Amino acid sequence: MKINKKLRSALITFAIVIIAFLLCEAGINKWFGDGFTLKFSEKGLLVPICAYIVLAVSLNLIVGISGELSLGHAGFMSIGAFSGVVVATWLERAVLTIDAAGKTVPFFSDTSILIISIIVAGVIAAAAGVVIGIPALRLRGDYLAIVLLAFGEIIRNVMNCVLVAVDGSRMQFALKINEGSAVAFGSGAQMVINGAQGTNNKVMSVAFNNERFIVGFALVLFTLFVVLNLINSRSGRAIMAIRDNRIAAESVGLNVMKYKMMAFVIGAALAGMAGCLYGLNMKTVTAVDFDYNMSIEILVIVVLGGIGSIRGSVIAAILLKVLPEKLRFLNDYRMLVYAVVLIVTMLATNSPILKNLWALLLRIKPVAAAAEKIAKLRDGVTGRFSRKTPKAEKAGETK
Repeated sequence: MKINKKLRSALITFAIVIIAFLLCEAGINKWFGDGFTLKFSEKGLLVPICAYIVLAVSLNLIVGISGELSLGHAGFMSIGAFSGVVVATWLERAVLTIDAAGKTVPFFSDTSILIISIIVAGVIAAAAGVVIGIPALRLRGDYLAIVLLAFGEIIRNVMNCVLVAVDGSRMQFALKINEGSAVAFGSGAQMVINGAQGTNNKVMSVAFNNERFIVGFALVLFTLFVVLNLINSRSGRAIMAIRDNRIAAESVGLNVMKYKMMAFVIGAALAGMAGCLYGLNMKTVTAVDFDYNMSIEILVIVVLGGIGSIRGSVIAAILLKVLPEKLRFLNDYRMLVYAVVLIVTMLATNSPILKNLWALLLRIKPVAAAAEKIAKLRDGVTGRFSRKTPKAEKAGETK
């Protein structure tokens, strides 16, 4: 059975993610002995990497597939992070059961709480995407980017004033208008969001948890499944047609607003889910963590991996989160080298000199033969380079 190009590309992307997950599990559980073991600092990066992969892929859906420049992705991420912490705390304190020893314990396990919180956070972020998308998506280009950037800053400043506490099965909300105002909750209330001080996550452990990493990996697979299926669907083709030529798409009857909203809301929902995973993996997250620098960082990952390339976003997210950790031996020069690597990489990938050099290398027979072998390996044993179709074989026999 011949596999078409799009399905083959999707399978390669899934294979890269699954192989990376298995290698991480091998390092965590010491499948190959002590010689292949992840360090404590490396384990701490695994869940944030999962969150950043989801963020990069979801932003690429908006920027690369839909063609809209978004600088407000951190806003949806913060909505997911704060709402996820609130939902997780409420589930831990309000939904209780009695164990065999007669003690009152939470009904849901930490993993179940994390999964439910991610789902709820995605729904809330999607609702926010609808609210902001209806007026904002009527704009284009730089105007849309500025509006979404302002949306992210509004969310950040609002969260600096929000106070949320959980008292049994009740949630209590308040706004702290100024520094001098005091808001009092009940004596049994647990503060969850304390304005500019951020969240107080007492549900999840700060230490690395393999089950949390598995949930993050499942979220990555879910994101890839949703985005790749959307891209290869009829709606995805309509979204890309609008991106390439809006006037031509409108002339054939495509509802431009509908398809732009579809991509935008799905991207916002996935960003909220990633934000929930990120927030529940930390002891404390503050609104400052989700400023415009976070949006720029996610956009850098998308651009570095290739705008419109889902697989490139996955690889770039992994590399850009691992690289700063590997450069820690440089101390004060770590981020300088990190910036230089980014600049050199971007110049190299867009350099006509390197492209011409690669074209010259392909003229050399050994290099061309090696490149052809790699292409055949990528396309499979029955790829289009090495196998004739039955009709072609029959035609050859006839001749």
